[in-house]
Amino acid sequence: MNQQEMVKRRLAVLVGCNYPNTRNELHGCVNDVLAMKETLLTRFGFQQDDIEVLTDEPESKVKPTGANIKAALRRMVDKAQTGSGNVLFFHYSGHGTRIPSVKPTHPFKKDEAIVPCDFNLITDVDFRELVNQLPKGTSFTMISDSCHSGGLIDNEKEQIGPYSVSGDRSPATETTTKMTTITSRALPFKEVLDHLSSLTGISTSDVGTHLLELFGGDAGLKFRLPAMELMDLLESMTAHERHVDAGILLSGCQADETSADVGVGGGKAYGAFSNAIQMVLKENGGVLKNKQLVMMAREVLERLGFHQHPCLYCSDQNADSAFLSQP
Repeated sequence: MNQQEMVKRRLAVLVGCNYPNTRNELHGCVNDVLAMKETLLTRFGFQQDDIEVLTDEPESKVKPTGANIKAALRRMVDKAQTGSGNVLFFHYSGHGTRIPSVKPTHPFKKDEAIVPCDFNLITDVDFRELVNQLPKGTSFTMISDSCHSGGLIDNEKEQIGPYSVSGDRSPATETTTKMTTITSRALPFKEVLDHLSSLTGISTSDVGTHLLELFGGDAGLKFRLPAMELMDLLESMTAHERHVDAGILLSGCQADETSADVGVGGGKAYGAFSNAIQMVLKENGGVLKNKQLVMMAREVLERLGFHQHPCLYCSDQNADSAFLSQP
């Protein structure tokens, strides 16, 4: 291994899903990831060749399907197998949803998922599996500007969330003017189920049945394994996570909240959380800890009148680490 391979690599996968020409269309998601790409290049030392961007614009050659997103993430992890201290980053802007839990011990719990352009859901367990594959000393930071994004890395420790921030908050009100439209980045489970049912022609409320019929081995881990095998896997993941925890999740909102997609007449649309992150970074040129960035983004959103509360899930050590290990 030469010295070039030993240096820290900064790798990123950026995904923006606007779902154009569908009833679920959003407007700011592609803009979010293009703005983040510029920030990675100009502030955080990423190289053009180390950033993979997937969008569902009509001209995009590789669409952000569930399989393509997971393949891009796997490629990023594989590149990090050489050297140590690598910094991996995943930014997702698009719809999120909550699905009935497939965990036998949590029959009334809901699980979080992101919604790729083909509706091949990627769940919290998929992200936990990815984090547990990282080599020692490599970090994985994830920004998810989507609804119900709190908890998207399974069993990650909550640092800033609905149960860790004390004090009463007066509810913020989302404001809409004639020139601004605000759309929720949420897809209710029923809409996800109805869409998948229309594709499979199968009459069942079991989302896993539809996903397996449509995507087979490319379906999420939760849907491919029998319940008991899944529980054994989750237990092994939890045991591994106690020793090696490189996951850092900055979510656009709490698990029971929605995130806003903001359309501005005559200007660029954007995600409220992604925009808040950009505002904080521009106003603070120095190094920011992960927990500082999330709290400042909360303050920006509250000041602008958005009723969503970004959260931070990671180890105690990573909560105090610099965002993207900025030198």
